[in-house]
Amino acid sequence: MSEWKARRFWTDADLRPADGGFEIMLDSRVLRTPGKHALVLPSEALARAVADEWLAQGEVIAPQTMPLTRAVNSAVEKVAPQFDAVAAMLANYGGTDLLSYRATDPQSLIDLQAREWDPLIDWSARHLDAPLRVTQGVIPIDQDQGALDRLHARVRAQDQWGLTALHDLVTIPGSLILGLAVIEGRIDGAEAHRLSRIDEDFQAERWGADEEAAEAAEGRRLSILSAERLWSLSRRG
Repeated sequence: MSEWKARRFWTDADLRPADGGFEIMLDSRVLRTPGKHALVLPSEALARAVADEWLAQGEVIAPQTMPLTRAVNSAVEKVAPQFDAVAAMLANYGGTDLLSYRATDPQSLIDLQAREWDPLIDWSARHLDAPLRVTQGVIPIDQDQGALDRLHARVRAQDQWGLTALHDLVTIPGSLILGLAVIEGRIDGAEAHRLSRIDEDFQAERWGADEEAAEAAEGRRLSILSAERLWSLSRRG
């Protein structure tokens, strides 16, 4: 038996102003989330980009080609109803941040991590008022609670769209500092992905790249870039 696939039922996708933002119209039908919740997007730029994903569909809908649509649905159905829990989960990454845990050997990797990661640790201390301790190895270390509280406040200050974007910007690289650095404009998403892969790329250079691992890494890179785009578009007019 062939698998059922959703098919295109609309000709055009356009926008209309709504209370609090913009709705997307598929012909005369208002686009809603899969759970039938209202989908009012905060900026015209984000609404247009989501509408463009729907316009680009062929006869059969391909959800994997609609990352912004999936993200805004998640913002409405998953992030908004449990906002505090999501914010707390992301803030907890500060206590075990990737940038705080360094290699024990070889010295060339130790030096590389210091050269690439120390500027972000310094930036966190100066710009976020959140100095984090750095250690070698994987044994957990305690971070200053005041610094963690200030990081939590930064996360908690986001709206549902920003928190949805921050989710992938933090969880994929495993670093709250990298995620916050992207939304604060310190680095871009591509750089965040590169910095998160210092260890993996170092090992690949020494022992050779694995094709399957490289493909998975590319998927993570694209997810980070999509999250960065969600953040940017949600803040435009």
